[in-house]
Amino acid sequence: MVNILVEVSKYLLLVYMVFFTIETYMVLQRRDDRSRRRIMRKQIGLMVLFNITAYLVMYAVKREEIMLKMLILVIGYILVVQILYRVIYRKASLILLNAMCMLLSIGFVIQTRLGTETAYKQFIIASGSTLLCFIIPVFIRRVRWVSKLTWAYAVVGVLLLAGVFLFGRVTGGANLSLTIGGISFQFSEFVKITVVLFMAGMLQEKHDFKTVLLTTLVAAVHVGILALSADLGAALVYFVAYIVMVFVATRNPGYTVLGLGGMAGASVIAYKMFQHVRTRVSVWKDPFQDYEGTGYQIIQALFGVCAGGWFGTGLFRGHPEMIPLAYEDFTFAAIAEEFGILFSICLILLCMGMYLLIINIAMRLEKPFYKLVALGLGTEYAFQVFLTIGGTTKFIPMTGITLPLVSYGGSSIMCTIIMISVIQGLYILRKDENREEIAGLRERIQQERLEQERKWQRQEQKTQTGYAHPIPEYQDELAKRIEKQTEERIAFRDH
Repeated sequence: MVNILVEVSKYLLLVYMVFFTIETYMVLQRRDDRSRRRIMRKQIGLMVLFNITAYLVMYAVKREEIMLKMLILVIGYILVVQILYRVIYRKASLILLNAMCMLLSIGFVIQTRLGTETAYKQFIIASGSTLLCFIIPVFIRRVRWVSKLTWAYAVVGVLLLAGVFLFGRVTGGANLSLTIGGISFQFSEFVKITVVLFMAGMLQEKHDFKTVLLTTLVAAVHVGILALSADLGAALVYFVAYIVMVFVATRNPGYTVLGLGGMAGASVIAYKMFQHVRTRVSVWKDPFQDYEGTGYQIIQALFGVCAGGWFGTGLFRGHPEMIPLAYEDFTFAAIAEEFGILFSICLILLCMGMYLLIINIAMRLEKPFYKLVALGLGTEYAFQVFLTIGGTTKFIPMTGITLPLVSYGGSSIMCTIIMISVIQGLYILRKDENREEIAGLRERIQQERLEQERKWQRQEQKTQTGYAHPIPEYQDELAKRIEKQTEERIAFRDH
């Protein structure tokens, strides 16, 4: 009976995932609020069904009460977050919130499958981070001087990275984390936000060569410290965000070409300097040359992806525990094995759908600082997904980067939730600005109409003809039409 339940569940989970992913892209085409709200309600239902199915199957297989406890906690998390956003931030992007909750749900399920202890820790960190991040959108809304702290962001970022470099704990050949009070912090995750804020502050007004050069030097200091710490995965994420933000701000492809050339040269230098980089490249080229040693991890990951087939083995019917660090760096391989390749493709599409939602918000922001911040954070998220999945599937050498919101990692999940909260704050700010624009337009039309009426009254007093001029009525109608068209245009841009 349990085997039948597991077999049926893998198809049900795939169906939920397919429909959720399709709805994520469909919402980008919907302009009216009613259709968008209907899609978001469907997605919440699909999330709830996904978690109920997965956890009940895992409970049926293992008979551990922690499975039911996790089910209640995860469902409670989804519902509480949905309610709080609708009460506190009615103008937030709920479709972006749904994508975040679905990715978290997938992460909680696969972490519970791999080890309930890590899953519970992941849930506590995600819940605490989400509650703390509820203040970020209102902070962005109220405090407009965040764009003026440019050099403060740079100083904080450099100090955090330098602290990890000098006092950090070496993991896998790299200085990745710093332990404070028994808690391990990977500060390179948080600096992903400060470095974007710095570059956006520098490039928001001036785009001349001097400004770009100064921005490049400070960004190079960040990347250089990470390179010396041998944290090359994070260095790549920073660098790609820098390339994209400079190009968007300046519209000069020459900077992009120079940046890519510099990245190629830095990659060669890193290959010459660091033994673990040469090892990863060697494993990428031929992992079977050292099957029992350096190539074991990637080979087991590839075996796991292939063993799952299109539809997966089903929960607890695969062997992802044979993949070293399956709950961190190689979570995607564990998902592909037990959920299947089709599910994994939908996961990739969902991640890219989330990126498109962020870019959609960024392109509609008027102020350059906010536009660059949203674009930079979205680029970091998308490139991190590329590095993780590309390394797991041997498309590129492994970089040790986790899959955002899915893989286990306290600093990573906290940083990603903060990034999404910042983007939500920018989305709310854009809606506020649109409404201020409509209010300003109404006031301007009213003032112009009053001035025109006074002018006509003066003209009629001079002529003393008593002729009723028809133009004021026409002016009222014209003002209403202009106002209506402007509101429609802003509403269209808002969606």
